[in-house]
Amino acid sequence: METLHRFSHRLLPIPFAEKCLKTTTNTPFLKTHIPISKPGSFYPKPPFNTNFTARKPYSSSPSSSSSIPRASWFLGLGEKKQKSPDIVKAGDPVLHEPAREVAPDEIGSDRIQNIIDDMVKVMRTAPGVGLAAPQIGIPLKIIVLEDTKEYISYAPKEETKAQDRHPFDLLVILNPKLKNKSNKTALFFEGCLSVDGFRAVVERYLEVEVTGLSRYGQPIEIDASGWQARILQHECDHLDGTLYVDKMVSRTFRTVENLDLPLADGCPKLGVR
Repeated sequence: METLHRFSHRLLPIPFAEKCLKTTTNTPFLKTHIPISKPGSFYPKPPFNTNFTARKPYSSSPSSSSSIPRASWFLGLGEKKQKSPDIVKAGDPVLHEPAREVAPDEIGSDRIQNIIDDMVKVMRTAPGVGLAAPQIGIPLKIIVLEDTKEYISYAPKEETKAQDRHPFDLLVILNPKLKNKSNKTALFFEGCLSVDGFRAVVERYLEVEVTGLSRYGQPIEIDASGWQARILQHECDHLDGTLYVDKMVSRTFRTVENLDLPLADGCPKLGVR
């Protein structure tokens, strides 16, 4: 899930240059990573590479992955490092089919641990506030998510207050099972790293409970509300082969460039219902 920002209304931090050049306007929006909370990077970084690339078969083995020269003080030593997986884009079947559970005997294996490490790296590099294994081409039920004070600091305080958005440490959940704790919902814009360049309003439950396993197999239970609950729902949807566009209020769907435009007549008001 991408990180949220007022100017982009996405759940992901926007590129620094974009932030500086784009003027704000008064809109009824409270707003990505989702986001999709989208920001490219809120801190000075090169703009995101939004080019679509063909997905290569994933391998957690360093010997089977492509490598690039490692930048270091000692140039010319020929050291290599594993290339991070690409983010899979909408249309790839892995994003539209249910993922399978991680088998008990797989948990703790080098393969699963390498997949988790890659997911965290890809999420933070994007940057985003959540990522599901299918988004790097792995049809397994694994999600990672975190939201930081730095990401949140770039959004207006009245916006993050309306979203009930607070920082939380990295969470890694295997085989998550989600259920809502109340019928109360909220509508906000979301985005997705796999549907880059677009946003739409999605209705989500305000309070959820997620149970599953930690990366090492211990049972975990998470009670979440507000923006964290939204991120969890977004990522768990990925494991069912569902993208936010499958649940969006279709008339709110728009490009990032048009996020500051008012909602069309008849669209629901943003906020808690």
